[in-house]
Amino acid sequence: HLLLAKQVGVPNIVVFLNKEDQVDDAELLELVELEIRETLDKYEFPGDEIPIIAGSALLALEALTENPQIKPGDSKWVDKIYNLMDQVDAYIPTPERETEKPFLMAVEDVFSITGRGTVATGRVERGCVKIGDTVELVGLRDTKTTTVTGLEMFQKTLDESVAGDNVGILLRGVQKTDIERGMVLAKPGSITPHTKFEAQVYVLTKEEGGRHTPFFP
Repeated sequence: HLLLAKQVGVPNIVVFLNKEDQVDDAELLELVELEIRETLDKYEFPGDEIPIIAGSALLALEALTENPQIKPGDSKWVDKIYNLMDQVDAYIPTPERETEKPFLMAVEDVFSITGRGTVATGRVERGCVKIGDTVELVGLRDTKTTTVTGLEMFQKTLDESVAGDNVGILLRGVQKTDIERGMVLAKPGSITPHTKFEAQVYVLTKEEGGRHTPFFP
């Protein structure tokens, strides 16, 4: 997981050491934490700096299930989850959103709403989009122009969506068959589809849980 996180460009992480309840030896926990920090260093994460919180997700869940109104200080295991989230807030910086750039969203899923039209869902990569904006549907098929007639995030209607939002965008005059995962919605004229591109590929080794045989004999 650390290797994959590094390859996809995850800049910061916080570690949760689960199943602490199954270990009685404090020295063993310290040894495991030391090994984790060495592994973090191996994959070029700052092992000495990254917060590592030990706890038990199962016991925390059981405590919350038994008492949904539980408060900080009532359960050792729930407090560890609170501590985890505090460390995430403190250590993980808020990502800088590219709100000034032209709108772009990769389509992750598509569905139809009877009587309303087709909705494309995804995460806004950059820029912003408003109801009434004209956007282009780019990739896989001929580029198509459409209009945004609705925006929704977590079952709430929006007038505008910005970079970082996970939204559903209702599109005028677009059939479900016109759009699929892998296509993008973008500001008209801001991008064009390409059939040739350069990419960097990292192939996992056998030891890393990847291929056991070569691509070519």
